[in-house]
Amino acid sequence: MDAPRSLLTALRRWLLPWRCLLCGDAGAEGVDLCAACIAELPRNKCCCERCALPLPISAPLCGRCQRKAPPWDAVWAPFRYAWPLDRLETRFKFSHDLAAGRALTALWHKETPPALPQWILAVPLHRRRLRERGYNQALELAKPLAQTLNIPLRHDVLRRVRHTEAQTGLDANERRRNLRAAFALREGVVLPAHVAIVDDVFTTGMTLSECARVLKRAGVERVDVWALARAPMPGR
Repeated sequence: MDAPRSLLTALRRWLLPWRCLLCGDAGAEGVDLCAACIAELPRNKCCCERCALPLPISAPLCGRCQRKAPPWDAVWAPFRYAWPLDRLETRFKFSHDLAAGRALTALWHKETPPALPQWILAVPLHRRRLRERGYNQALELAKPLAQTLNIPLRHDVLRRVRHTEAQTGLDANERRRNLRAAFALREGVVLPAHVAIVDDVFTTGMTLSECARVLKRAGVERVDVWALARAPMPGR
């Protein structure tokens, strides 16, 4: 790091020291979370190898993936969607808390990625939802990841062409109908053999499944799913 940048970094630390967004204590180096709160973040170590669903005991596949393989090839979700990470995610996604988004991104950067794709794609928002929210949280998480890993981030390839209602409260069949024909690829685009779709939280996987199917039908050989956190099954 050159001298001017080092000076600016030191000045920033003095004027705006890292402060934990969860408890208010001094933050750890480079992130607005303290060491104690970082240690409490729920890691997703015991999980399904195909969909990253948190499992109570070690097993290669969850029951759902044993019955029917999902349309993607692998999932990377280093955290579980639980306290206190879920609080940061809610603040970032629904309260325009960009500091929480930066903390989540910094946490993700500390994790070791799996096999690297040729392109990174963020799950797109419909323009109506984008106007309401102001930004696409998946894209904001994908930008620094792509930069750090030196992988092209293509935000102009996968498009959400139909506005859909929120998936919350819908059963499995209603979720599938809600997402039918919701995504499309830009015409004329030449896709690589291996891409990763980035989302903030993997919940039911319906949205990611639809994205993966669109890409597979277009000839992509391997589609990975990257999500910051994986939600457990309801009731667990």
